[in-house]
Amino acid sequence: MSNYIPRPAEAHISADEFARRRRALMDAIGPDGVAIIPAATEQTRNSDVHYRFRQDSDFRYLTGFPEPDAWAVLAPGHADGEFVMFCRPRDKAREQWDGYRAGPEGCVARYGADRAEVIADLDSKMPDLLKDREVVHFTSGWKQANDVSLQRWLGAVRAMVRTGVQAPTQVHQIGAILHEQRLRKSPAEVAMMRYAAQVSAAAHVRAMQRVSPGMYEYQLGAELHHDFERHGMECAYGSIVGGGANACVLHYVENAQPLADGDLCLIDAGAEFEGYCADITRTFPVNGHFSAAQRAVYDIVLESQIAAIEAVRKDASWMAPHEVVVPILTQGLVDLGLLKGNVQDLIETQKYTEFFMHKTGHWLGMDVHDVGNYRVNRRWRALEPGMVLTIEPGLYLSAGSPGVSEEFANIGIRIEDDVLVTEAEADVLTRDVPKSVDDIEALMAQA
Repeated sequence: MSNYIPRPAEAHISADEFARRRRALMDAIGPDGVAIIPAATEQTRNSDVHYRFRQDSDFRYLTGFPEPDAWAVLAPGHADGEFVMFCRPRDKAREQWDGYRAGPEGCVARYGADRAEVIADLDSKMPDLLKDREVVHFTSGWKQANDVSLQRWLGAVRAMVRTGVQAPTQVHQIGAILHEQRLRKSPAEVAMMRYAAQVSAAAHVRAMQRVSPGMYEYQLGAELHHDFERHGMECAYGSIVGGGANACVLHYVENAQPLADGDLCLIDAGAEFEGYCADITRTFPVNGHFSAAQRAVYDIVLESQIAAIEAVRKDASWMAPHEVVVPILTQGLVDLGLLKGNVQDLIETQKYTEFFMHKTGHWLGMDVHDVGNYRVNRRWRALEPGMVLTIEPGLYLSAGSPGVSEEFANIGIRIEDDVLVTEAEADVLTRDVPKSVDDIEALMAQA
């Protein structure tokens, strides 16, 4: 198959890695703790049709289990098994309609559970796993039904105190520990993300070569999704394909307008590979040629993006890339006549936010806006090897905004790459998509 990118052998999370993740969490919560992690549930789209199922990221990170309506419990030192799963039973009739189920047997044999039970026994078995533990680690406040279940189980344990059982006295947010684990990617996780990035990059190249005036935004989006799907991947988030004024809408997802000759097209789209996301934005001319005004704005954004990537270094502040971007964009806006005044004053008064209203990036991993605190002890955290972040400055010059002349009206530009922090210079996972004006025009001319 032409332009097909084979899956690298190293892009695989082994059973041993899942076990190491669980052990790390159990070591962190200690013998007085118990962790309870629910899987995602199927969501109704309409009538008797469901949305495509997507597993909860925390649950998948710890278990690799792909089915809905399951629970995982990690109880360090428990005599009947430290890793217990509850899942749907095998059911020949339901499997005939809906597909294979692992069942309790499969949870043990394939997913490493010490013990597995059917989901119908969850209420009766959970109190035994909670008794004589001091702290429950759980994601509370996220789904009301899960919170209600936890309170029911805690109530059952408290009812046993006269028999000498001790009930948990504290509920801690599991993310305080688990999300710090997820923030630092293992070599296998990096390989998964690199593969998702390579496929996503190839899809962006395909879109640049297939675009033409008069094509609808959704038709161009289909070109990307074709490449995602044929690699066994899905969209990591709702793809943004915005032409002209639509490129100035940060989360434009309608993708329903025709692409006009002379306009720019902004695509923000990435593939998800077995739970790991890519996130790329490129902006290019629908007709293959940047106008002078488009090029002037584009080059400012590109200069800031390149400088921001260079600022991604071990021990650098999370905010270092953003702090590099803002002066470059502000100076560029002044040079183009879109802002007037002293650059430092414009930065201090945040006048630049009229045209650049978001931060320069976010964590990336199993979620496209991935978990992990940006501040530690009230300070921007230092970057560490294994962390992956996006670098995505932009300028959005909507028609009618103060200072935006007709020449610059409706020029919306964002350039985004996925960047791995290493011991040395930053590793750009999405480097395979052209981003200079000359390289983009040359690529499009080839088509």
